[in-house]
Amino acid sequence: MNPASRVNLWRATIFHTPRSPFQDPGALVAFSDGGLATEGGRIVACGDFIELQKAYPDATQNDLRGGFLLPGFIDTHIHYPQARILGGLGYSLLDWLDQLALPEEAELADINYAIAVADEFAQALASHGTTTALVFGSHFAGATAALFKAAAKRGLRVFSGLVVSDRNLRPELHQSPEAAYRDSKALIECFHGKERLGYAVTPRFALSASEGMLEACQSLSNETPGLRFQTHINEQRGEIDRVLEAFPWADDYLAVYERFNLVGRQAVLAHNVHATPGELTRLAVSRASIAHCPCSNASLGSGIFPMRQHLEAGVHFSLGTDVGGGTGFGMLKEGLHAYLFQRLASSHLVLSPGQLLYLATRAGAQALAMEDETGDFTPGKSADFVYLRATEGSPLAAVLNHADEPERKLAALFTLAGAESVRSTWVEGQLVFGNGRAT
Repeated sequence: MNPASRVNLWRATIFHTPRSPFQDPGALVAFSDGGLATEGGRIVACGDFIELQKAYPDATQNDLRGGFLLPGFIDTHIHYPQARILGGLGYSLLDWLDQLALPEEAELADINYAIAVADEFAQALASHGTTTALVFGSHFAGATAALFKAAAKRGLRVFSGLVVSDRNLRPELHQSPEAAYRDSKALIECFHGKERLGYAVTPRFALSASEGMLEACQSLSNETPGLRFQTHINEQRGEIDRVLEAFPWADDYLAVYERFNLVGRQAVLAHNVHATPGELTRLAVSRASIAHCPCSNASLGSGIFPMRQHLEAGVHFSLGTDVGGGTGFGMLKEGLHAYLFQRLASSHLVLSPGQLLYLATRAGAQALAMEDETGDFTPGKSADFVYLRATEGSPLAAVLNHADEPERKLAALFTLAGAESVRSTWVEGQLVFGNGRAT
């Protein structure tokens, strides 16, 4: 059999960023009449459709003209137990936790409730074009297992873990370091490296973790290769003050995690809105990443992310939706709000459409040490992509019909496209949402 006969060739307008537009202004790659060739769940080629058609004359053709193919979105900070409390406005972080988030998270002790939330959560990711996510699991091992199972059933790439805490939360969300270690080890054994799943050691935040709990996290991280680490840092000033009271030996928030060797290439720390210059310097050296969550930062009144300072310090960052402190599952919306808030920041930046796409895709892959696997359309990578198409008669359709330049169309997608524009989503060439057709 001719190998080309097993190739699928997708035709649409295509955008991707195989390099960082923050370092290379020409990093955005666009094809108005693009072709994406896939085989066996991998990218074979990406380029002009007519040229690829010549190279693969026997390929199965999928005509998606009128729409756009983008790499699958990568959400690097999101909480699965909070999917049903989206829209809780008017709270500060700690009040929101006490009054909304933690009572809901306690409900996941009921495994049937947890299974229902996990299924809804996986569906929401796929229907918003998110193919890879770093997810805070539950404080309960059974509920965390339910998330892994729901993600595997849907075909998503998910890194998650048991959320471990032993103080300053509701008592039913606490467990001893010994129990946290035991339950985490069991989950790692069952799910890490299986299907498209990976495990992330997940202390909720320093305020809810004793030194003994952080030592347990250190042990878990050391014992199994390939684990990720996720937590929160420097989200709100009141939180920072309480962390420093809880750890009087720490000069700053980051120092708490550093004491237990938790800050490195495997780490993604959410928010970092109020970072000190010293913390930024050390984060850059460690090669840890920050998950920037602009909608949550605004909704909870945390502040504006100091993006320019992160760039100048060389700290890598990507985007997260922070459901349910944020405002939904849409990574396009997070990109738009990143743009808007950086226009207002004291050290303002004007982000390009290519930079927004990078933050929603390849930057997330780099944060998860998955840049060789996903995040753009480089040949050999996983065929993870999303098909966007404007609803007929919508404002987005009118703008796209009027726009000539590809970059202008990409800007319109970030500004106007929502879940209704996500028609289909694929992971490793497998359809995980939609029907895979142009209509």
